[in-house]
Amino acid sequence: MQKISAKKKIKPVPKKHLPKGLTIIYEDIDIIIINKESGLLSLAAPYESEETAHQRLTTYVRRGNKKSTKNLFVVHRIDRDTSGILIFAKSLKAKNNLEKQWPNIRKRYAAVVHGVPANKTGTITSFLTQNKNYHVSSTKNEREGTLAKTKYKVLQNNHDFSLIEIKLLTGKKNQIRVHFKELGHPLVGDTKYGIPDGEKKLRLHAHKIIFKHPHSGDILKFEAPMPAYFLKGFLANQKNK
Repeated sequence: MQKISAKKKIKPVPKKHLPKGLTIIYEDIDIIIINKESGLLSLAAPYESEETAHQRLTTYVRRGNKKSTKNLFVVHRIDRDTSGILIFAKSLKAKNNLEKQWPNIRKRYAAVVHGVPANKTGTITSFLTQNKNYHVSSTKNEREGTLAKTKYKVLQNNHDFSLIEIKLLTGKKNQIRVHFKELGHPLVGDTKYGIPDGEKKLRLHAHKIIFKHPHSGDILKFEAPMPAYFLKGFLANQKNK
Protein backbone atom coordinates (compact mmCIF):
# COMPACT_ATOMS: atom_id res chain seq x y z
CA MET A 1 0.00 0.00 0.00
CA GLN A 2 1.11 3.52 -0.71
CA LYS A 3 1.86 5.72 2.26
CA ILE A 4 0.59 9.26 1.90
CA SER A 5 2.05 12.13 3.89
CA ALA A 6 -0.51 14.47 5.43
CA LYS A 7 1.52 17.45 4.23
CA LYS A 8 1.04 16.48 0.59
CA LYS A 9 -2.72 16.33 0.92
CA ILE A 10 -3.54 19.46 2.91
CA LYS A 11 -5.92 21.78 1.06
CA PRO A 12 -5.78 25.54 1.67
CA VAL A 13 -8.83 26.81 3.55
CA PRO A 14 -9.97 30.47 3.61
CA LYS A 15 -9.40 31.91 7.08
CA LYS A 16 -12.96 33.20 7.34
CA HIS A 17 -14.24 29.63 7.29
CA LEU A 18 -11.81 28.13 9.78
CA PRO A 19 -13.56 26.86 12.92
CA LYS A 20 -12.18 27.85 16.33
CA GLY A 21 -10.58 25.43 18.78
CA LEU A 22 -9.23 23.06 16.13
CA THR A 23 -6.92 22.82 13.14
CA ILE A 24 -7.87 21.00 9.95
CA ILE A 25 -4.96 18.70 9.11
CA TYR A 26 -6.47 17.06 6.04
CA GLU A 27 -9.68 17.10 4.04
CA ASP A 28 -11.05 15.37 0.94
CA ILE A 29 -14.49 14.35 -0.30
CA ASP A 30 -14.70 11.45 2.19
CA ILE A 31 -13.04 12.53 5.46
CA ILE A 32 -11.81 15.41 7.59
CA ILE A 33 -8.90 14.99 10.02
CA ILE A 34 -8.49 17.62 12.74
CA ASN A 35 -6.21 18.48 15.63
CA LYS A 36 -8.55 19.38 18.50
CA GLU A 37 -7.51 21.73 21.29
CA SER A 38 -7.88 20.78 24.94
CA GLY A 39 -11.17 22.04 26.41
CA LEU A 40 -13.34 21.43 23.35
CA LEU A 41 -15.89 18.61 23.40
CA SER A 42 -15.74 16.14 20.53
CA LEU A 43 -19.48 15.47 20.55
CA ALA A 44 -22.29 16.71 22.77
CA ALA A 45 -23.61 14.42 25.47
CA PRO A 46 -27.35 14.56 26.35
CA TYR A 47 -26.61 16.59 29.48
CA GLU A 48 -24.32 19.14 27.75
CA SER A 49 -25.30 22.09 25.58
CA GLU A 50 -21.99 23.78 24.74
CA GLU A 51 -20.56 23.92 21.24
CA THR A 52 -18.52 20.92 20.08
CA ALA A 53 -15.91 20.07 17.47
CA HIS A 54 -18.62 18.20 15.55
CA GLN A 55 -20.92 21.25 15.50
CA ARG A 56 -18.17 23.65 14.45
CA LEU A 57 -17.04 21.37 11.63
CA THR A 58 -20.63 20.88 10.45
CA THR A 59 -20.96 24.66 10.20
CA TYR A 60 -17.64 24.71 8.33
CA VAL A 61 -18.66 22.14 5.69
CA ARG A 62 -21.95 23.97 5.21
CA ARG A 63 -20.04 27.26 4.80
CA GLY A 64 -22.68 29.10 6.81
CA ASN A 65 -25.53 28.01 4.51
CA LYS A 66 -28.47 27.25 6.80
CA LYS A 67 -30.24 25.38 4.00
CA SER A 68 -27.33 23.03 3.43
CA THR A 69 -27.98 19.35 4.14
CA LYS A 70 -24.32 18.39 4.37
CA ASN A 71 -23.58 16.31 7.46
CA LEU A 72 -20.52 14.98 9.26
CA PHE A 73 -20.40 11.57 10.92
CA VAL A 74 -18.48 10.95 14.13
CA VAL A 75 -16.02 8.07 13.78
CA HIS A 76 -14.56 8.25 17.30
CA ARG A 77 -14.08 10.76 20.10
CA ILE A 78 -11.52 11.89 22.65
CA ASP A 79 -12.16 13.49 26.04
CA ARG A 80 -12.84 17.20 26.31
CA ASP A 81 -9.50 17.78 28.10
CA THR A 82 -7.52 15.62 25.68
CA SER A 83 -6.04 17.31 22.62
CA GLY A 84 -5.12 15.75 19.31
CA ILE A 85 -6.33 13.89 16.25
CA LEU A 86 -9.99 13.26 15.47
CA ILE A 87 -11.48 11.72 12.32
CA PHE A 88 -14.86 12.73 10.90
CA ALA A 89 -16.53 11.10 7.89
CA LYS A 90 -18.50 13.00 5.25
CA SER A 91 -20.74 10.06 4.40
CA LEU A 92 -22.32 7.12 6.17
CA LYS A 93 -20.44 4.78 3.84
CA ALA A 94 -17.07 6.26 4.86
CA LYS A 95 -18.06 6.14 8.53
CA ASN A 96 -19.03 2.47 8.34
CA ASN A 97 -15.78 1.60 6.58
CA LEU A 98 -13.66 3.32 9.24
CA GLU A 99 -15.63 1.74 12.08
CA LYS A 100 -15.10 -1.73 10.60
CA GLN A 101 -11.33 -1.23 10.40
CA TRP A 102 -11.13 0.56 13.77
CA PRO A 103 -9.72 -2.44 15.72
CA ASN A 104 -6.77 -2.48 13.29
CA ILE A 105 -6.21 1.27 13.11
CA ARG A 106 -2.90 2.23 14.73
CA LYS A 107 -3.26 5.01 17.31
CA ARG A 108 -0.67 6.54 19.63
CA TYR A 109 -1.07 8.99 22.50
CA ALA A 110 1.52 11.12 24.25
CA ALA A 111 1.26 11.98 27.95
CA VAL A 112 3.33 13.68 30.62
CA VAL A 113 3.07 12.03 34.02
CA HIS A 114 4.35 12.86 37.47
CA GLY A 115 7.48 10.96 38.47
CA VAL A 116 9.22 8.11 36.67
CA PRO A 117 7.63 4.64 36.34
CA ALA A 118 9.81 1.85 37.72
CA ASN A 119 9.50 -0.02 34.44
CA LYS A 120 10.31 2.00 31.32
CA THR A 121 7.97 -0.19 29.25
CA GLY A 122 4.98 -2.22 30.28
CA THR A 123 1.29 -3.03 29.97
CA ILE A 124 -1.24 -1.96 32.60
CA THR A 125 -4.21 -4.33 32.85
CA SER A 126 -7.32 -4.00 34.99
CA PHE A 127 -11.11 -4.18 34.96
CA LEU A 128 -12.69 -0.73 34.85
CA THR A 129 -16.02 0.23 36.36
CA GLN A 130 -17.92 3.53 36.57
CA ASN A 131 -20.01 4.78 39.51
CA LYS A 132 -23.15 6.95 39.42
CA ASN A 133 -20.99 10.09 39.45
CA TYR A 134 -19.24 8.99 36.21
CA HIS A 135 -15.99 8.33 38.08
CA VAL A 136 -14.00 5.42 36.66
CA SER A 137 -11.81 3.09 38.75
CA SER A 138 -10.42 -0.44 38.66
CA THR A 139 -12.05 -3.40 40.31
CA LYS A 140 -10.76 -6.89 41.02
CA ASN A 141 -14.19 -8.30 40.27
CA GLU A 142 -14.26 -9.29 36.60
CA ARG A 143 -18.06 -9.37 36.64
CA GLU A 144 -18.31 -5.73 37.72
CA GLY A 145 -15.86 -4.22 35.25
CA THR A 146 -14.68 -4.40 31.64
CA LEU A 147 -11.17 -5.42 30.65
CA ALA A 148 -8.80 -2.53 29.89
CA LYS A 149 -5.19 -2.74 28.67
CA THR A 150 -2.75 0.14 28.24
CA LYS A 151 0.71 -0.40 26.73
CA TYR A 152 3.29 2.31 27.39
CA LYS A 153 6.89 3.33 26.84
CA VAL A 154 8.85 6.07 28.63
CA LEU A 155 10.41 8.24 25.94
CA GLN A 156 12.17 10.83 28.13
CA ASN A 157 12.24 11.79 31.76
CA ASN A 158 13.78 13.99 34.40
CA HIS A 159 13.48 13.75 38.17
CA ASP A 160 9.93 15.13 38.25
CA PHE A 161 8.21 14.11 35.02
CA SER A 162 8.14 11.49 32.28
CA LEU A 163 7.07 11.78 28.67
CA ILE A 164 5.17 8.62 27.78
CA GLU A 165 4.03 7.13 24.47
CA ILE A 166 0.86 5.09 24.85
CA LYS A 167 -0.82 2.42 22.77
CA LEU A 168 -4.37 1.56 23.76
CA LEU A 169 -5.02 -2.17 23.48
CA THR A 170 -8.61 -1.42 24.50
CA GLY A 171 -10.47 1.86 24.36
CA LYS A 172 -12.40 2.48 27.57
CA LYS A 173 -13.56 5.77 29.07
CA ASN A 174 -10.75 7.60 30.95
CA GLN A 175 -8.61 4.47 30.62
CA ILE A 176 -5.23 6.20 30.33
CA ARG A 177 -5.90 8.62 33.18
CA VAL A 178 -7.14 5.92 35.55
CA HIS A 179 -4.37 3.46 34.76
CA PHE A 180 -1.54 5.93 35.35
CA LYS A 181 -3.17 7.21 38.53
CA GLU A 182 -3.32 3.66 39.86
CA LEU A 183 0.26 3.06 38.74
CA GLY A 184 1.24 5.95 41.03
CA HIS A 185 2.08 8.34 38.20
CA PRO A 186 -0.98 10.48 37.43
CA LEU A 187 -1.06 12.69 34.38
CA VAL A 188 0.04 16.30 34.78
CA GLY A 189 -2.95 18.64 34.77
CA ASP A 190 -5.48 15.90 35.51
CA THR A 191 -7.95 17.58 37.85
CA LYS A 192 -10.24 14.54 38.00
CA TYR A 193 -7.86 11.64 38.60
CA GLY A 194 -4.58 13.36 39.35
CA ILE A 195 -3.06 15.42 42.12
CA PRO A 196 -3.25 19.21 42.64
CA ASP A 197 -0.36 20.57 40.57
CA GLY A 198 -1.56 24.01 39.51
CA GLU A 199 -1.74 23.06 35.84
CA LYS A 200 -4.90 24.03 33.98
CA LYS A 201 -4.53 21.74 30.97
CA LEU A 202 -4.30 17.98 30.84
CA ARG A 203 -1.08 16.65 29.30
CA LEU A 204 -2.68 13.99 27.13
CA HIS A 205 -2.51 14.22 23.34
CA ALA A 206 -3.67 11.91 20.54
CA HIS A 207 -0.66 12.47 18.30
CA LYS A 208 -0.46 9.66 15.71
CA ILE A 209 -2.87 7.63 13.63
CA ILE A 210 -2.47 5.28 10.65
CA PHE A 211 -5.42 3.84 8.71
CA LYS A 212 -6.68 2.93 5.23
CA HIS A 213 -8.57 5.57 3.32
CA PRO A 214 -12.24 4.48 3.24
CA HIS A 215 -12.50 4.95 -0.54
CA SER A 216 -9.07 4.46 -2.12
CA GLY A 217 -7.60 2.02 0.39
CA ASP A 218 -4.37 4.04 0.48
CA ILE A 219 -2.55 4.02 3.81
CA LEU A 220 -2.77 7.42 5.48
CA LYS A 221 -0.50 8.50 8.32
CA PHE A 222 -1.11 11.67 10.33
CA GLU A 223 0.74 13.26 13.21
CA ALA A 224 -0.39 16.22 15.30
CA PRO A 225 2.40 18.12 17.10
CA MET A 226 2.14 18.39 20.86
CA PRO A 227 0.75 21.74 22.10
CA ALA A 228 3.26 24.39 23.21
CA TYR A 229 2.35 23.93 26.88
CA PHE A 230 2.79 20.16 26.79
CA LEU A 231 6.41 20.01 27.95
CA LYS A 232 6.28 23.11 30.16
CA GLY A 233 8.67 22.69 33.10
CA PHE A 234 10.03 19.52 31.58
CA LEU A 235 12.53 20.33 28.83
CA ALA A 236 14.73 22.65 30.91
CA ASN A 237 16.06 19.81 33.05
CA GLN A 238 15.33 16.95 30.70
CA LYS A 239 17.52 13.86 30.86
CA ASN A 240 17.42 10.63 28.93
CA LYS A 241 17.75 7.60 31.15
